[in-house]
Amino acid sequence: MMAQGQISNSLNTAQEGWRSERSAPSLPEVFGSIHVPKQAGFWRTLLAFVGPGMMVAVGYMDPGNWATDLAGGAQFGYRLLSVILISNLMAILLQHLSLKLGIVTGRDLAQACRDHYSRPVALGLWVLAEIAIAATDLAEVIGSAVALHLLFGIPLWAGVLITALDVVVVLFLQHKGFRYVEVLVGALIFVIGACFAYELLLAQPSVSAIVNGLLPTPEIVYNPAALYIAIGILGATVMPHNLYLHSSIVQTRAIEPTEAGKRKAIKFATIDSTASLMLAFIVNAAILILSAAAFHGTPHQDVADINDAYQLLTPVLGASFASIAFGVALLASGQNSTLTGTLAGQIVMEGFLNIRMRPWLRRLITRLIAVVPAAFVAVVYGESGEGQLLILSQVILSLQLSFAVVPLVQFTSDPRKMGPFANPRWLKGVAWGVTALIVGLNSYLLISTFAG
Repeated sequence: MMAQGQISNSLNTAQEGWRSERSAPSLPEVFGSIHVPKQAGFWRTLLAFVGPGMMVAVGYMDPGNWATDLAGGAQFGYRLLSVILISNLMAILLQHLSLKLGIVTGRDLAQACRDHYSRPVALGLWVLAEIAIAATDLAEVIGSAVALHLLFGIPLWAGVLITALDVVVVLFLQHKGFRYVEVLVGALIFVIGACFAYELLLAQPSVSAIVNGLLPTPEIVYNPAALYIAIGILGATVMPHNLYLHSSIVQTRAIEPTEAGKRKAIKFATIDSTASLMLAFIVNAAILILSAAAFHGTPHQDVADINDAYQLLTPVLGASFASIAFGVALLASGQNSTLTGTLAGQIVMEGFLNIRMRPWLRRLITRLIAVVPAAFVAVVYGESGEGQLLILSQVILSLQLSFAVVPLVQFTSDPRKMGPFANPRWLKGVAWGVTALIVGLNSYLLISTFAG
């Protein structure tokens, strides 16, 4: 009893001064709104925590990842599957740290940065985070607009405007309860998975080649073209806005504010997060496998564009519904990502600036930042301009990623902030190693991109 009390006291003492100015909790309209049973079995307790992981996972299967997965499969077959797997393992680690930060400190990553850093530094991080979220929204809006154009022939500019209406959907569902948002996200993930399951049944990929592709090969490093695409996959996988998002939405669960309650919450939230991210891995791998089975070793081996893949899938696979299923999955992916992107925008602004704004106004501002440039490019440059804008959005995300990962690892490794929940030495070493790898590879990708 004394030892447990000492640990609890050390946690409370460690977090004194962590909040220089106490502000409202993250996403106050839904904070602690989902009941967690206290004396329930494993599965019933897990069910209470299922949801935030799925909302985070959609960022790892958004339209921004599709181009690199398509190019990797078409050019190199199944050999880059190992890169997707490694990227996903890194994502699982970072999202675990993000949820742990939110549960232990009661602060999301944006609030934690405002608490810890000087005001000029915090404002600089806020600007970078807003740019990253705008870039994320841009990729998601473009993906949805392209899907609407491919499926229904809707002009790209009109598709961009239709996609912007997700603000209304989020506001309505969040007013009904946060569980409704999570259910919609889960339903759209199911649609994406079902579409790719159908595509893979048509493509009939080689199972042995898939298994071999999960093992890294020296060619990935020695072949400059393979290395470039591999870095693109790594750089596009971990999304900075997901780190802010996850540290906030885990706080929608009404957990016991004790050490035991927090350990229990971390355990079940990590299970939710890991399982959801493995589902995201399956979807990303399915895109690459489909591209490898359909295009690699054929005259279409240079396919790297979503539009081209859509047009070629039906004649190559010999099924009239093949292209339609691809377009439906793209639309579900884009719409799903915009739902979580609007929430991330609210979290970042309120967390860094401690400014409370009406949810509809905050989401309208976030959406306009993405919609205006996307609509302008769609009208002036058409499909080719949209493709270039999609690439630019991924470059911007790569540039900003380290400014979210470094504070996250720093905070969760600091016992003054996390108390007994601080990362142990082995986890600290792994986390900083992953951070160095992400920063290095994204720096290389940026230099290569700007160098042409």
